[in-house]
Amino acid sequence: MSTPSTTPRLVEVSGAEALWLLETAQLGRLVFVRRDVTVVRPARHVWEYGRLVVRAPVQSAAVPPTVTYQADDIRGTVGTGWTVTATGSAEVITDPDEAAHHRRTLSGWTHGPHDTLVRVHPQTVTGFRLVRGAEKR
Repeated sequence: MSTPSTTPRLVEVSGAEALWLLETAQLGRLVFVRRDVTVVRPARHVWEYGRLVVRAPVQSAAVPPTVTYQADDIRGTVGTGWTVTATGSAEVITDPDEAAHHRRTLSGWTHGPHDTLVRVHPQTVTGFRLVRGAEKR
């Protein structure tokens, strides 16, 4: 049984720290609603010029005007880590030169019609650290 000093807890981080954590990660999940169903797709991302560029296995026509992106690094065995969620407007990257650049730098899981690059303009970014009971962050 866990004692209060060893029980993990969530501690909210500042927006700047949440963005820094997001920049340090490479993998996450693109989340959106389509036909009243929540869709979650694994994705790779890069933070570039104040925007998030995401490569995910989803048809470009399925990307709605607003999406959520979630990334985390959870170390379950020690009960620490972090999670960041960014929500904002989304646009599919259609410029061939820009798309080629991101396809070279962001490896994907699929190719063809289900390989889409999305630029997310985050309007809200929230982050939390999972810390041991006595830690302050």
